[in-house]
Amino acid sequence: MEPGNETHLSKLFLLGFTKDPALQPVIFGLFLSMYLVTVSGNLLIIFAILSDPHLHTPMYFFLANLSFSDICFTSTTIPKMLVNIQTQSRAISYTGCITQMFFFLLFIGLDNCLLVVMAYDRFVAICHPLHYTAIMNPWLCVQLFLVCWTISLLHALLHSLMLLRLSFCTDIEIPHFFCELDQVVHRTCSDTFLNDLTIYGASVLMGCGSLAGILFSYSKIVSAIRAITSAQGKYKAFSTCVSHLSVVSLFYGTGLGVYLSSATAHNSHSTATASVMYTVVTPMLNPFIYSLRNEDIKKALKGTFGWKPSTNQVS
Repeated sequence: MEPGNETHLSKLFLLGFTKDPALQPVIFGLFLSMYLVTVSGNLLIIFAILSDPHLHTPMYFFLANLSFSDICFTSTTIPKMLVNIQTQSRAISYTGCITQMFFFLLFIGLDNCLLVVMAYDRFVAICHPLHYTAIMNPWLCVQLFLVCWTISLLHALLHSLMLLRLSFCTDIEIPHFFCELDQVVHRTCSDTFLNDLTIYGASVLMGCGSLAGILFSYSKIVSAIRAITSAQGKYKAFSTCVSHLSVVSLFYGTGLGVYLSSATAHNSHSTATASVMYTVVTPMLNPFIYSLRNEDIKKALKGTFGWKPSTNQVS
C-alpha cells in the first residue's frame, strides 16, 4: 500500500437505516421527535437542579452533569443524520467523521464514569450516613468530576489518534447512521490489529471496570439495607437508589445488547438499529426515570414553572 492514501479520502458515506426514499420522512420525524424530547427533558432536569437550592447536593450535582452529557451525547450524532436526510445526502467529511467519533467517545465515556461516581455517592449516603457531608464535600465532588472528564478525554483521544494512523484506499460506505469506531476501523486498508486490541482493551477497562465498581458499591449498599431493622427504613434507603439502578440497567443493558448483536449478526444494518437503544432511547428516558420516581425533582420542576399547590387544600 502506498503511504498517504488517506489524503485522497475526502468523504465518507453514512448509509443509515434504509435507502428507501419513502421511509426517509418517517425516520426524520421519529428521530427529530426523540432528539427534541431528549434535549428538552435533560434541560428541564438541569434547570430544576440549578433553580432549587435544596437540590444543590452531590447527588444532584452529578445528575445535572449526566443530563448535560446526555444532551451532548445525542447532539454528536442525531443532528448530522437529520441534515443528511433533509438534504438527501449521505456524505460526511473525513475530518467531520473523526470529530464526530471523538465527541461520541468522549461523552459516552463521561456517562459511564458519572454512573460509577453516582453509585459511590449512594454507597456513602447509605453506608456512612453520619459522615456523608464530610466525605462528599464540594472539593471531592469537583475532583471526581475532573477525574471523569480526564478519563473520558484520554479514552476519546486514544481511539482518535489510533484511527489517524490508518490509511483509506477510497471513499467508504459505513452501514450506520454515525461514524461508529468499529465500523470505520474495519473499512480501512491498513492492518487493524493494534486498533482492535485497543478497542477491546479499552472496552474491558471502561465497561467491565466501571460495572464492577457499581456492583461492588451496591453489594455494600444491599448489606447495609439488610442490617436496617424497620421495613420503612429499608424502603426509604432503597428508594434513593431506584432511579440510579434503573439508569444503570438501561445503559449497560442496551450497550451489552448492541455488543451481542454486532458479534452475532452478519447484517451491519441490524447493529445500527440496535445502536439506537443506547445512543437515542437511553438518554431520552433518563429524565423520565429521575423525574417520575423522585419527589425532590418533581417539586423543583413545579417550582420552576410556578405550579404551586393551592393554599385552600387541606392536607
